[in-house]
Amino acid sequence: MPQTRTALRALRKAQKRRLRNLKVKKELKESIKKFKKLLESNLEEAKKYLSVVYKKLDMAAQKRVIHKNKASRQKSKLAKKLNQLLLSK
Repeated sequence: MPQTRTALRALRKAQKRRLRNLKVKKELKESIKKFKKLLESNLEEAKKYLSVVYKKLDMAAQKRVIHKNKASRQKSKLAKKLNQLLLSK
């Protein structure tokens, strides 16, 4: 347990940030899973939903929940999957 008042405040702040970061990460993972599921069933919906996933990735990177290069890498990877499926059909 923190001994000083400032350490106690820092602990409270860290706990709030941790909860926020977990929420953002969970929403991000869910949206990516939904996108991958749409890739299997409905390509037109997946194409529209890709912008939602991009927005969530960018917001997570902006809030520094994930690194900006990781967001960029994931966006590239998801777009690549979509384009491969669109070209094959």
